[in-house]
Amino acid sequence: MKKYTTTLLSSLALIAFTVTSCKENTSSVNEASPESEKSTEVVAKKITISKLENSPAYSDAVLKMESPSAENIKTGETNFNFKVENYTLGAQTDSPNAQLLANSGKGQHIHFILNNEPYSAHYESAFAKALPEGTHHLVAFLSRSYHESVKNKNSVVVKKLVVGDVPEDKIGVNVEEPTLIYSRPKGTYSGKDTENLLLDFFVLNTELSENGNKVRATINGEQFEITEWAPQVIKGLPMGEVTIVLELIDSEGNVIEGPFNKVTRTVVLKE
Repeated sequence: MKKYTTTLLSSLALIAFTVTSCKENTSSVNEASPESEKSTEVVAKKITISKLENSPAYSDAVLKMESPSAENIKTGETNFNFKVENYTLGAQTDSPNAQLLANSGKGQHIHFILNNEPYSAHYESAFAKALPEGTHHLVAFLSRSYHESVKNKNSVVVKKLVVGDVPEDKIGVNVEEPTLIYSRPKGTYSGKDTENLLLDFFVLNTELSENGNKVRATINGEQFEITEWAPQVIKGLPMGEVTIVLELIDSEGNVIEGPFNKVTRTVVLKE
């Protein structure tokens, strides 16, 4: 009987030890799990670009500059008057892209770009601008409410403006040659608008193709080649400063000569 009792006690002790050991091991695994899960959450976003679709073409839209004349413009404020046909400034563009991209509540407008600097947006066909003395190169084109340019031969105005008595051309661009004009992205984006950024530009005197001239976009160091004159949507951008470099390149990847054919811009994304 004594021997039986001793054996029973030994068996119970072994069972208790095994149960305790299993609990300790389970606890150890459970404590490690949050760390394992946490480590898998840190995944870097991948920057991508894709062609923007579903925009109305406005193939018959026309933009003309009626004044001022390109020569003998006085320094100070200058009154600009444009004529717009088959297009409504101030209207919201009827497209799902108005919800996809940063969209202006003021509607469709004119992008007014002087010397390939960041554009000013104008929602009426007449407005005043102060121009410094010298020779300036104007490119103005119609824009949808979500800032995508209207791309046809009549939707753009290209002018050399001579202001004041010292018409020195410090830039020396020849806009009769292949020329790249930067448009978007621009400025600061916040909230939902950071998810999809419009990459858009205007090209003059050239066509883009896989075997010919192209636009090279470098976004935070990542390179993309655009072989069609079409707007792109950038996704996967981090918060903070984003650097975009656009270059008009030939079939061998060389930047085509011209002061506007390589441009660098910085935009800001915030929560």
